[in-house]
Amino acid sequence: MTELAYILDGLRCAACGAVNTLWLDLICGLVECRECGQGAFLDPDHDGEDV
Repeated sequence: MTELAYILDGLRCAACGAVNTLWLDLICGLVECRECGQGAFLDPDHDGEDV
């Protein structure tokens, strides 16, 4: 089975400071640090404008 998660190369985790440990899972809409476990969900409906 193919893993549908991608490493976010060159980015640093804001929680623990580790580099190259952030993974993006597009199916779950989640970015997770594999070092400390901190995660954040993506908001696909957010267009970057404040309402």
